[in-house]
Amino acid sequence: RLSVAPLAVLDDVPPYFKMDPPQTQVHLEGNRLVLTCMAEGSWPLEFKWIYNGSEITRFSLEYRYLIPSLDRSHAGHYRCIVRNRVGAIMQCSTEVQVAYMGGFVEGERSQTVSQGEGALIHAPRIHSFPRPQITWFRDGRKIPSSSRIAITLDNTLVILSTVAPDAGRYYAQAVNDKNGENKTSQPITLTVENVGGPADPIAPSIIIPPRNTSVTVGRNEAVMECVANARPLVKLSITWRKDGVVVNTGIRDFGRRLVISLPAVSDSGYYECEASLRSSSIPSVTAGAFLHVLEYPLFVKEPPSHISAEMEKVVDIPCQARGTPQPDIVWYKDAVPISPVKIPRYRVLVGGSLQINGLLPDDTGMFQCFARNLGGEIQTNTYLAVTSIAPNITAGPSDSAVIDGMSVILHCETSGAPRPAITWQKGERVLASGSVQLPRFTLLESGSLLISPSHLSDAGTYTCMASNSRGIDEASADLVVWARTRITKPPQDQSVIKGTKAVMTCGVTHDPSVTSGSVIDVNTSPRLRLDPDGTLHISQTWSGDIGTYTCRVTSVGGNDSRSAHLRVRSAYLPHVSPVLSFYHFSLCNTSNAPWTVLLANIEPESTGVTVGGLIPARSYQFRLCAVNDVGRGQFSKETDRITLPEEPPSAPPQTVIASGRTNQSIMIQWQPPPESHQNGPLQGYIIRYCLSGLPVDCQMKNITTPDQTSLLLEDLIIWTNYEIEVAAYNGAGRGTFSHKVTEWTLQGVPTVPPGNVQAEAVNSTTVRFTWSAPSPQFINGINQGYKLLAWEPGRANEVTAVMVRPNFQDSVHVGYISGLKKFTEYYISVLCFTTPGDGPRSPPQRLRTHEDTPGAVGHLSFTDILDTSLKVSWKEPQEKNGILTGYRISWEEFNRTNTRVTHYLPNLTQEYKVTGLTALTTYTIQVAAMTSKGQGQLSASTISSGVPPELPGPPTNLAISNIGPRSVTLQFKPGYDGKTSISRWQVEAQIGIIGENEEWLMVHELANEPDARSLEVVDLNPYTFYRFRMRQVNIVGTSPPSQPSRKIQTLQAPPDISPANVTLRTASETSLWLRWVPLPEWEYNGNPDLVGYRVQYAKAGSKGGVLSHVIMDRLEREFTIEDLEEWMEYEVRVQAINGIGSGPWSQPVHGRTRESVPSSGPTNVSAFATTSSSILVRWGEVPEADRNGLILGYKVTLEKKDSDADPNFWTVEGNTTHSVQLSGLGKYVLYEIQVLAFTRVGDGRSSSPSILERTLDDVPGPPVGILFPEVRTTSVRLIWQPPAQPNGIILAYQITYRRNSSNSNAATVDVLSPSARQYTASGLKPEMVYVFRLTAQTRKGWGEATEALVVTTEKRARPQPTSHPIVPQEEVQARRVLLSWEPGSDGLSPVRYYTVQYRELPDSNWTVHSASVSHETHSYIVDRLKPFTSYQFRVKATNDIGDSEYSQESEAITTLQDAPDKAPTILSVTPHTTTSVLVRWQPPSEDHINGVLLGFRVRYRELHYDRLRSFTVRTVNSPSANWALLTLTLFSESVTHLYLSKHKRYEIRLSVYNAVGEGPSSAPQEVFVGEAAPPQSVVIQSSTATQLDVTWDPPPLDAQNGDIQGYKIYFWEFQLQNETERLRTLFLPELGVKLKNLTGYTTYMISVAAFNAAGDGPRSLPTRGRTQQAAPSAPSFIHFSELTTTSVNVSWGEPKQANGIIEGYRLVYEPCTPVDGVSKVVTVDVKGSAPLWMKIKDLADGVTYNFRIRAKTLTYGPEVEANITTGPGEEPFISRYGTALTLHWTSGDQGRAPITRYVIEARPSDEGLWDILIKDIPKEVTSYTLNLDMLREGITYDFRVIAVNDYGYGSPSIPSPSISAQKVSPFYEEWWFLVVIALVGLIFILLLVFILIIRGQSKKYTKKADSEMVRLDDGRFPALELNNRRLSVKNSFCRKNGIYTRSPPRPSPGSLHYSDEDVSTKYNDLIPAESSSLTEKPSEISDSQCSDSEYEVDQSRQKTHSFVNHYISDPTYYNSWRRQQKGVSRPPAYEAVVVTVAAAQRDHC
Repeated sequence: RLSVAPLAVLDDVPPYFKMDPPQTQVHLEGNRLVLTCMAEGSWPLEFKWIYNGSEITRFSLEYRYLIPSLDRSHAGHYRCIVRNRVGAIMQCSTEVQVAYMGGFVEGERSQTVSQGEGALIHAPRIHSFPRPQITWFRDGRKIPSSSRIAITLDNTLVILSTVAPDAGRYYAQAVNDKNGENKTSQPITLTVENVGGPADPIAPSIIIPPRNTSVTVGRNEAVMECVANARPLVKLSITWRKDGVVVNTGIRDFGRRLVISLPAVSDSGYYECEASLRSSSIPSVTAGAFLHVLEYPLFVKEPPSHISAEMEKVVDIPCQARGTPQPDIVWYKDAVPISPVKIPRYRVLVGGSLQINGLLPDDTGMFQCFARNLGGEIQTNTYLAVTSIAPNITAGPSDSAVIDGMSVILHCETSGAPRPAITWQKGERVLASGSVQLPRFTLLESGSLLISPSHLSDAGTYTCMASNSRGIDEASADLVVWARTRITKPPQDQSVIKGTKAVMTCGVTHDPSVTSGSVIDVNTSPRLRLDPDGTLHISQTWSGDIGTYTCRVTSVGGNDSRSAHLRVRSAYLPHVSPVLSFYHFSLCNTSNAPWTVLLANIEPESTGVTVGGLIPARSYQFRLCAVNDVGRGQFSKETDRITLPEEPPSAPPQTVIASGRTNQSIMIQWQPPPESHQNGPLQGYIIRYCLSGLPVDCQMKNITTPDQTSLLLEDLIIWTNYEIEVAAYNGAGRGTFSHKVTEWTLQGVPTVPPGNVQAEAVNSTTVRFTWSAPSPQFINGINQGYKLLAWEPGRANEVTAVMVRPNFQDSVHVGYISGLKKFTEYYISVLCFTTPGDGPRSPPQRLRTHEDTPGAVGHLSFTDILDTSLKVSWKEPQEKNGILTGYRISWEEFNRTNTRVTHYLPNLTQEYKVTGLTALTTYTIQVAAMTSKGQGQLSASTISSGVPPELPGPPTNLAISNIGPRSVTLQFKPGYDGKTSISRWQVEAQIGIIGENEEWLMVHELANEPDARSLEVVDLNPYTFYRFRMRQVNIVGTSPPSQPSRKIQTLQAPPDISPANVTLRTASETSLWLRWVPLPEWEYNGNPDLVGYRVQYAKAGSKGGVLSHVIMDRLEREFTIEDLEEWMEYEVRVQAINGIGSGPWSQPVHGRTRESVPSSGPTNVSAFATTSSSILVRWGEVPEADRNGLILGYKVTLEKKDSDADPNFWTVEGNTTHSVQLSGLGKYVLYEIQVLAFTRVGDGRSSSPSILERTLDDVPGPPVGILFPEVRTTSVRLIWQPPAQPNGIILAYQITYRRNSSNSNAATVDVLSPSARQYTASGLKPEMVYVFRLTAQTRKGWGEATEALVVTTEKRARPQPTSHPIVPQEEVQARRVLLSWEPGSDGLSPVRYYTVQYRELPDSNWTVHSASVSHETHSYIVDRLKPFTSYQFRVKATNDIGDSEYSQESEAITTLQDAPDKAPTILSVTPHTTTSVLVRWQPPSEDHINGVLLGFRVRYRELHYDRLRSFTVRTVNSPSANWALLTLTLFSESVTHLYLSKHKRYEIRLSVYNAVGEGPSSAPQEVFVGEAAPPQSVVIQSSTATQLDVTWDPPPLDAQNGDIQGYKIYFWEFQLQNETERLRTLFLPELGVKLKNLTGYTTYMISVAAFNAAGDGPRSLPTRGRTQQAAPSAPSFIHFSELTTTSVNVSWGEPKQANGIIEGYRLVYEPCTPVDGVSKVVTVDVKGSAPLWMKIKDLADGVTYNFRIRAKTLTYGPEVEANITTGPGEEPFISRYGTALTLHWTSGDQGRAPITRYVIEARPSDEGLWDILIKDIPKEVTSYTLNLDMLREGITYDFRVIAVNDYGYGSPSIPSPSISAQKVSPFYEEWWFLVVIALVGLIFILLLVFILIIRGQSKKYTKKADSEMVRLDDGRFPALELNNRRLSVKNSFCRKNGIYTRSPPRPSPGSLHYSDEDVSTKYNDLIPAESSSLTEKPSEISDSQCSDSEYEVDQSRQKTHSFVNHYISDPTYYNSWRRQQKGVSRPPAYEAVVVTVAAAQRDHC
């Protein structure tokens, strides 16, 4: 046995944690929190939770801790402890933080600060976690941090060096960044007191000193803060030091913060800040704080996971950790802290290790080492096993006995080191161990075994085996399981006549080894006798014996009790001699039917009676009572049940209906005979049918299934009328036949052809037929006519058919076929047809049409042309139309018929030499073939003798007229005829797409019309673009094409064809789904926008009620027809329409709407009460229009009037029974009754209105709620409530009371009014037990009494709790259990009732099931439970004093499984292949499974609306299989296995099943099988910037599932599918598409799906493609800023669609009007995509400029333009006088409210931070004077003005020119003023002289235009200066009075590149590249002075300017600056371009 020990040791695994919890976790208040203890180890594992060091749960198997709704009180530290038999360990704690936000707790407040001091505005207190983010506001504007404003780490607002404008109302807005809530505080009013002068210095002070801070290593940053104040603030300096060393890095926020990024331990230290005033002797101040950088604990040394040591030894368990600060080491054993003080053997060594001296067995367990510091905690653990002690079972199991279904514990306590592993076995079977646990067997923590519940099979010997590394010990015990003692034959309620004997049985079964105890509660009395088998005999019964008798059995095998009620009746005994008057004779025809009085006046002398009028095959009982003058006596005992013999049914089946199904079958349907006429159980039906009106024998069909009510009669004669009868039969024979119904089989096709068929050719194209009609008996239907057929031999599939109507008058029929080919052999035949189809053809006959004249000869040509002769050649005619006999040739001189010469040639001759011609003469030569019928068509041509013919020339002068929808007329002028006549005219056309490179197609030919000058082109497509050209043909060949005609469009016409592939599918109960293939574009015949479809639909077979719907979408291919009737067949057809009219209708298609629920209830609903507990309900049929399907049955809904209880349903299967007896109802209760019908789809509407009916009254039930609130020694007061079942109107109460003793027969009786609810009984004896009986009375008599005992004593108390309830396992059902208990002490006050509570495990609350359980019973059936659910129960007793405590909870019991009560939900059913569908469903919730889910069952059937086949079932065994690939199979009537074929509709239902059974089926889902698979190999090619070419391969043939009708192409921009997805549909099975109008340089995803009539197939996987780059869109905006008189800052936005990679921008600007006669166009190229601004200088003052900007990718995109006028901006104007400055401004836009005041802000020019200088300036003022004393002397300032209205501050003005605050004396006192005056005078004189000189030269020059173009390199943005200089070179344009020129702009070095491109013509690429980049644009152009020579540079003028010399050295610049010589003119075309451009440029402005 020792060999087992190592294995046993391995069984027990110590507990361990799989993962540690997070150190902190934040959750929102109100959310649900689940804490999980992720631990593993040997079973059983138990868990306990600790909160802030306190236990919040006990050890249990639940490893989670749930807080349903968090609140802030739940925040704290949580940890779990897990244990098993090996030991216990504790988890590291996790801090749960609850995020919440309350309101601000402070109201409005105010504070005051002295001017110049720092104002500290503390954030108002608010309840929030985490600390909210605070934003400060003043006057609605956010307050940002600045040099004067500080917002501290704790959200305090600090205003440094306060001034008067700082006064105001401040608000704080708090935002919780965890839950997103925000709150705004009450205002805080700040008042600034003016103390001292505004310029008095204030010594520095630290108002927010640094604070001691702790951070953990790994944080992003640590922040130290120091806020100081001083005046002047600009001189304040803050210096940071660490441990005395100055810190220069990480200084933020104007020195107020020191930020240490990624702090390490080395960053710990003392940090101080020093505040001082620069350039001041005022001493500085300092403040400091410590920064502590914490390091998370980390183990340096850990113990191994398992340590073994021997007894009495010393063991060291290592554990060392490091961290900052140094972690504390704490040891735990089995989750309990180790105290070396209490256990000196335990000692913690230096460094943290644990030493244990003198090991004992109790030291075995889990040891944990926790290392903790301020940064957190970590833990490690080990299992210490103290060995050397073999296992010992200290308390083993003992022999036990248990009752079946109860729980039992077998004990096994052990000792040993290491702790032994426990294994329980029964025989060789392991029941429970550390790794094994079977159901019902649980290994407890102590090692004991719990068996719950026990079964009889559990009896046997159980062994507990304890093992460790030292050995094994075991102990055994026997368990006996007794069968539960039960009462199997309980007593029954009885009613006996007074004085007779009553016998009550009580049969008990028990375990054979158990002896049952005695039956108790029977007092000894001579009238009472108890038999050994438990039967109780009561003789001489009287009214005192009335009551409830309880048989209670007690034994060690369990207790049980059953009760029955005994009633004693008194017979009516008259006071005189009884004289019998008559008898009442009653009968009952079923076991539960009410008794009916059959005969009421039987003579008293009679001793027998004959009963008639009974129904055969029914069972009856009879009873008799006597009636005399006093009243009615007791009824006799019922007779034995008598069953009458069967008789044949006395009525025929009802509602017999016959309908033809096929041409050889009729469906017959019927309903059974009325139930009262069936006269016995039906066994089947006989169907008799025979030919109608013929003396023939009838045939019989025997149906042996009585439930079958339909039959398909097959193998009948086609199109024959039958008479059909139906009779039912039972065991006694056949009943009567129903009335005859007649029905025709459907028509068939004729079975014989027409007879005597004769045919003869009438002429060359017509054949005459004669025939006789077939015999009518072979037509098999109504003769619809005949078809005359003709076809050529070998071409049988090309049949010419003519339909001829039948002629019923003549015996011989005549018909013709015309339009045949001439002289051609044909086979001819005739057939007869009916509606279903064609009959057989007559035997084919062969004939030939007559000869006719032949057609024209072919290929007429001329050769060997000489002066007097030529050779003529030809070929046989293509249409010989007979046997050629020869040819006729003639010739004549042109237009001279008198010179004609004719010759006849044999038929083999095909050439002839014509001689005797005159030289150089034009002849007309004609050739014709000949048959016996004559000469055929002539072929003619003209030829000049001696002149060989040539190829003709093309026609000319094409003109088009008479344009129609399908034809046009072409007029033309013939071209050169090639010296011979034109034999044929050819017309070619471009169709649809017109272009130079498009294809020309032949559309028309005209032959043998050489003189034609016009022709009609026919067979054109309506509403199509055409362009025509012509060719002419002579005997030589075809001419070149003519010049194309103009483009024309044919007129519109109605569509020619109907939509194709029209299919109709069922969509729902009221809708049909119609699909079709839309018209191709070339069939629109009109404007595509007006093309649509008209859908017409009507009920099939009806002549009226046609409805239509128009769909104005040419691409639409489906339509759902709504608002139809349910279960109705419709006929639908479709036509195309356009703006002109409608096209032809499609062939009609038929479809039926889906079956639905009835839309109304049955009619004529009635109800009447038959007894006090039953109602008979009758109803009629549902109106036929509202049935909406086949009625399968009815449901009767019954609910109590004005009750909240759920209604009850009675289901009546079948549609023949229209009545039902509702039984088991409440007595004298008013019910609401409705009836509904149901189909296979579901329940219909209930009948309306509800029928009200009350059951009859009866004797009442017992009064309830008896209590004795007052009990004295001699009197008691009794109270009660009316009966729960009054069963009528209560008329009185009767109370009877007596002492409860066997010898007390004296009873007190009192009758009370019906309103009485209490009664006082006095005169009682003390300390006695009295029994009170209370009963109520209705008009039917006194009802059942209720009894209560009371003890006349005042020493009463509450009852004691009952024993814990017991639930026997055999009494456990799926939805109910039997609960039993033993009562406790009643406290001398009898128990009045019990209350039973239950709860659903594991964590449901207790719920009251009943609060009125009778005190007489000690068992109770708890119903309305859930199947397969665990429950516990408890009971409390109630007496007159009050309630007892609740009993102990019962053992947990689990109800049995039940069949599921809910169906799965079918999510989708989609076709998968041609033989399978894919079903996806959602299983019902576990609450509705009612057990262990075993799988699903799928039912399916093909939907035939004329025959509904039975379902086929397939089981899906995997419970998790929510997807089932269902291969469908179908069984026909002949039980042949068929595979599904496409285009079939199936109905599918789904159900779930468990071990008990199957649940209900889901609602039916319909699916149409047949769908296409996705296309393959999708390939994308980018063709242009806006087009992608997509190609693909079709799906495999075996996956297409039908004819592919087209493809759908889905495409969308990458990662923007929802926003940009588009669809392109191809309605032809093409394999490629061009996607156009896409966005340039954009990635698209493309997916393709095929579709057919069944719907869309799945999409292919998306494929990626990108369009090419294209020109970008225009920049999004132009914005101007910093406008001055000569410059402006231009900025612009990126294009909205880049369409590629932006390479740069081109900026062009020019004045709108010439400046000094010159219009200068400047072009600047900006490389790169950023920045998007440029400073433009060198502009003219007061001039409007036009700016244009466009972006460039591969090419330039469109431009955006805007105008701006230079001039002074809206900046304040400043005037200065002495020590004062005056600012002037003008008002701007006031906004949405009037301006209320102005504010002036100032800033030092070098600092850049604006401060308010003057705050409240009245709104009327537009200037303000400042004293320079307010400013710091020597500082340069900028000023700006801001307008303020009620909405807040507006936009500030442009800053003023900078001005120094230096005080100056008046300018006229300065010495320089006089010097300036002198210089101005001198300049004025020089200027006057200069003007006179210039004026003399001005007549020689004209205005000029310069164009300057600059290219900027990337990244450099110099200001562009364009200086007006004169160029001493000649312009490229000639002027009369000379030429003004301008020098080119001087470039900035390295930044500008002057291009030689011509930019003045809006970048027109057609202009030559040599054009100048400086283009003069005069306002007037004259070309009279221009010459034609090339322009070139004037060398002499060139040298005078160094700038030109510089650029002339480069050939590129040389070309760009070439000048035009004087007198040399430019090419006129170029000149025109320039003029046009100049005009266009002016249009910009």
